[in-house]
Amino acid sequence: MFATLAGRALVPVGLAVTGFMVVCCLVLYSAISDNLHQTEIVNATNLADTVLKSTRYAMHKSDRETLATIIHNVGEQHGVDHVRIFNKKGVVTFSAKADELNHQVDKSAEGCIICHKGPTPVSSLGTMQQARTYRNTAGMDVIAITAPIYNSPDCSAAACHVHPAVQKILGTLDIGLSRTEVVRSLAMLRIQMIIFTLLCLILTIGGVTALLMRTVFTPIRKLRDFVEASESSTTPPATPPDLPHDLDMIATSYYNSRLNSLKETVNPESSVSQSEKP
Repeated sequence: MFATLAGRALVPVGLAVTGFMVVCCLVLYSAISDNLHQTEIVNATNLADTVLKSTRYAMHKSDRETLATIIHNVGEQHGVDHVRIFNKKGVVTFSAKADELNHQVDKSAEGCIICHKGPTPVSSLGTMQQARTYRNTAGMDVIAITAPIYNSPDCSAAACHVHPAVQKILGTLDIGLSRTEVVRSLAMLRIQMIIFTLLCLILTIGGVTALLMRTVFTPIRKLRDFVEASESSTTPPATPPDLPHDLDMIATSYYNSRLNSLKETVNPESSVSQSEKP
């Protein structure tokens, strides 16, 4: 392949285009993946805020039945993996899954260690720190948000269940959303990028090949045929038409050289006598 001019010209072009497209697609895929992940976090955080605001009135009234109904209804929504509320001791007091109620949460778990990694629990976290991704027991990718339920003056002064004003955290809302659609979208994006890269590679190589064939390879082939015909003929043929300037100069120079060589072969005495003249 590398023995021919076409191979030496096209193979590096193909490798360069392939490398460029692969790097661009990897960078683009990484950027899109990060944007989708950030969007997931924002959506999950907004949903957690909505649940907290929806349950706040029921918490003030100590209406456990309404609170349990809200949690159950949210958990029944498509794409919601789990939704539960822990009390300050880490016991699940409300959950969309009945088998999770009254279970103690492991503080060393992925979603809890962020706040409980020190001797004193962290009372506030940024949005990105609240989010975590993992795979549940069913093998489904999940993004979860841990949102603290803060104590406020209307909570600490409530007549139904008074909380001390010094207690900053009353409990924690943990809500998880399925990442199935996002994972499927990223898989489709990878396939589309692979197809796009292959199409760009084919079109680029095809375009470069056609351009080189018209401007380089065809003129060189004409020049080669002209040289071969001149070598096998006693009368050199005319130079090929429509050659590029550089190749036309080479063909003309070879034609003149070949013509002079043939004249010397036909009249050797004339050339010798001319060379002996003072």
